[in-house]
Amino acid sequence: MSSLEKNRADHKRYKEDVKREGKPFFPYALFHDSFMQVVVVAVIIGLATIWKWTAEDVGGGTNPGLLGSLYEEKADPGSTSFVPRPDWYYYFLFYLLRIFKWPDSVILGTVGIPTILLMLLLALPFIDRRRERHPLRRPVAMIAGILVIVAMGTLTWKGATAKEAVASESASAVPTWAAKQGFANDPVAMAGATLFAQSGCLTCHVYTGSGGANLGAPELTAEGSKGLGIDWQIKHLECPSCVTPGSPMPAFKALGADNLKKLATFLEASKGAK
Repeated sequence: MSSLEKNRADHKRYKEDVKREGKPFFPYALFHDSFMQVVVVAVIIGLATIWKWTAEDVGGGTNPGLLGSLYEEKADPGSTSFVPRPDWYYYFLFYLLRIFKWPDSVILGTVGIPTILLMLLLALPFIDRRRERHPLRRPVAMIAGILVIVAMGTLTWKGATAKEAVASESASAVPTWAAKQGFANDPVAMAGATLFAQSGCLTCHVYTGSGGANLGAPELTAEGSKGLGIDWQIKHLECPSCVTPGSPMPAFKALGADNLKKLATFLEASKGAK
């Protein structure tokens, strides 16, 4: 029996099974799924609306409303102690960014791999059209499914347990940095070093052996030896991509002019361990 004849026979058997035992996928099952999706989205929007309009800020505190209180504190863009982390269902992608951390490979980890896997998942019903559904008789599909579950679980666990640089631990190294670099007697540079440690700069940069070296960020141990100047450092901190086109570094303008000058002084005082 040729492949075409087999497909025709399978389709005929499918039609007979549907006529005898149930309804065809189109339009019945498709309509039911679409209807339930609309219901779920409507419920989410309704709950979000009720939560928003029944909870209001009241004199420094909050009125919990029907579904809980609003966030009590506004986000502070000038915070030097907050360590951003994604929601748990993005931990796998969070850890992929640690694996594909260089600028040229970030797009592969964040867009390439998830998109390829999604396209394979969407194509699977068109690639494998066999009627066999017993797990033991579908080794390729079962192995692929198990590998995906294990990979997602491992990446999620690794992302959830990934350690970030703690600001207090980094700040405790400032006296050591000052001794190595020779700016212990410069109070502005010392303040900048503390700010550098507390602002999460070591998440991407390396300084005297400490830090992460993520996203291709340069080591800053000898940044001052480049002779760029305090003004250049301030402008770069305010808008990195404006000074260095294509830079993935976030802007730190929210820290304020005074703090930016301290950071710039610290960077210019870092001429390499003595």
